[in-house]
Amino acid sequence: MESTAVKLVGPVIRGMDAQLADAVIAAMEVDNPNSEIMVDDQGGYIRISVEREARLTRKSMEEELGHPFRLSELEPALSGFAGRMKVGDDEVVWYLERTN
Repeated sequence: MESTAVKLVGPVIRGMDAQLADAVIAAMEVDNPNSEIMVDDQGGYIRISVEREARLTRKSMEEELGHPFRLSELEPALSGFAGRMKVGDDEVVWYLERTN
């Protein structure tokens, strides 16, 4: 039996970091041009989701924020994430380990 549920991945950012969340949303729109970016703002947290795989690059974050940004600076603002997360110097990728 095949599941028809949509598989979403992406960061969950603390609500008190809304300015950072806005930058992440805008940067993810640039970094994932063929994907719909879904945002669920619950006040205490902001869930940013993409189907199956999501990328966030340092370059896009720096362009959105207007200053240098190390991707490791994102981690303290995360209250969680969906999927697996791979962090490098130049990009963060959230992905599904399994496709079913």
